[in-house]
Amino acid sequence: MSIDADNCVALSGGVGGTKLILGLSHVINGNNLSVIGNTGDDFEHLGLAISPDLDTLLYTLAGQVNPETGWGRSNETWSFMEALDELGGETWFRLGDRDLAVHLERTRRLTNGDSLSEVTTRLCNQLGITMQILPMTDETVRTRVLTDRGALDFQHYFVRDRAEPRVLGLEYVGAESARPTKAVLEALNNPDLAAIIIAPSNPYLSIDPILAIPGIRSAIAAASAPVVAVSPIVAGAAIKGPTAKIMAEFGHDTTAAGIASHYHDLLDGFILDEMDQGLAAEVKMLNLEVGICDTVMKSLNDKIRLARFTLEFAASIGKRTA
Repeated sequence: MSIDADNCVALSGGVGGTKLILGLSHVINGNNLSVIGNTGDDFEHLGLAISPDLDTLLYTLAGQVNPETGWGRSNETWSFMEALDELGGETWFRLGDRDLAVHLERTRRLTNGDSLSEVTTRLCNQLGITMQILPMTDETVRTRVLTDRGALDFQHYFVRDRAEPRVLGLEYVGAESARPTKAVLEALNNPDLAAIIIAPSNPYLSIDPILAIPGIRSAIAAASAPVVAVSPIVAGAAIKGPTAKIMAEFGHDTTAAGIASHYHDLLDGFILDEMDQGLAAEVKMLNLEVGICDTVMKSLNDKIRLARFTLEFAASIGKRTA
């Protein structure tokens, strides 16, 4: 099997998951790679439609992401934010000048009647991205974080309050009545699909909003391709973001095995970091195949290496039947 020709679907949030997506983009022909992106983080700010996770995918795959942060655009300038600050405006969510152009164009097109999927496809084309970035839905879904400081919109919790409040629960507002897009279902129902990959994104904030859309979880479960997840937890700590913090606040096991348990009914295989190979037996008890490799992605070569391992692992295990 030539992994360069395989069709693959990945589920991803922002910075952490996008690292693996970039690796996959170097391994799989762009026309054969589809990424279902989380839009639960989307919000309206300063009158603009902001899609943080989709934009991180866009900038990363276009080679325009800020290499220091993993989000936002490279070679950014901040004249707009400086002028807004002078006027006493809201500056807690930083919008660079080049980033602002994307939000303005997205807002204009949405206002004119285009769907989020149509806007995202056009942005991909303009930025030279050949793979499909698929919003999980074209309808409004918003992640609401229930905390010890009250209910907070996701960006208020994550950016404004720096993920400091204690998380008591999560709501995916609008998910129950939303529909997956036609492109999402077509990607998951592709009879030539070789693998469905859950990227190492925060399961609660990035992947669960996607799975909360009626029809997506069942389509993944019914797919003929194996479903493999890469752990976002290494040696009990999150590679990026508040994953371990939220797991602890929910009273869950803050290990890679805890992540495997969270997903296990949907998975055929789970990839552990080498530092967590002692958890392999625990994960196998969930009726999952286990892959072990170095999952920490610091360089482009790391991302490509993990992408190849993930695809080869998926090809080796096939689809779980029971």
